[in-house]
Amino acid sequence: MTDLSDFMIAKRWPPKNPDIIQYYGLPTPNGVKVSIMLEELGLPYEAHKVDFADGDQFTPEFLSLNPNNKIPAIIDPDGPDGKPMPLFESGAILIYLAEKTGKLMPKDPVGRYQVIQWLMFQMGGIGPMFGQLGYFTHFAGKEIEDPRPAKRYIEESARLLEVLDGQLEGRDWVCGEYSIADIAIAPWLRIVRDHYKAGDLVDWDDLDNVPAYLDRFLERPAVYKGLRQPPRD
Repeated sequence: MTDLSDFMIAKRWPPKNPDIIQYYGLPTPNGVKVSIMLEELGLPYEAHKVDFADGDQFTPEFLSLNPNNKIPAIIDPDGPDGKPMPLFESGAILIYLAEKTGKLMPKDPVGRYQVIQWLMFQMGGIGPMFGQLGYFTHFAGKEIEDPRPAKRYIEESARLLEVLDGQLEGRDWVCGEYSIADIAIAPWLRIVRDHYKAGDLVDWDDLDNVPAYLDRFLERPAVYKGLRQPPRD
């Protein structure tokens, strides 16, 4: 049996089975990337709820795994050379799990880097911009009277959706075959449409390919399961 007692985080969230991947997160767009990936791969894991309402992300135990106090994070007890592998940042975790299993990432260099570039498109563009869109149109920022912040992020989010829409022309998935790029991108589309209710703001109904792409993604059984991990209560 793997011993994870050297990891401080295991004291706050004790593993029931330390031989399987320990996932720490919430069902947010970034968090579900990891739970969906684990479900798609069929890897056994334990999902530990990092409760923002209780400030779990600021505790010494969580910060010992991710000093940036953000979810998601994992410990893989069967990491390189058979040693436990702690890892944070959703994009890094997706790449790690893809390389560990040889799945959801092309093996040829050209295909691999095409997937990575669209993963970076989400990490550097869609995630930050859609997050600000939500803040200024759905959360506390909507109370700001100055219209310029909301306008900036609405327009940039709409532009990014047009870029994605063009990439999806003639494709079911972002890079042709289903990959970690889709697992990174699609949860953010869902949050804009279904949680922020911002479809009208970003001209969702004018997009030719994105709406059907999101529906295809949500129909996957592993996506359905991953979106619900860890259970909120």
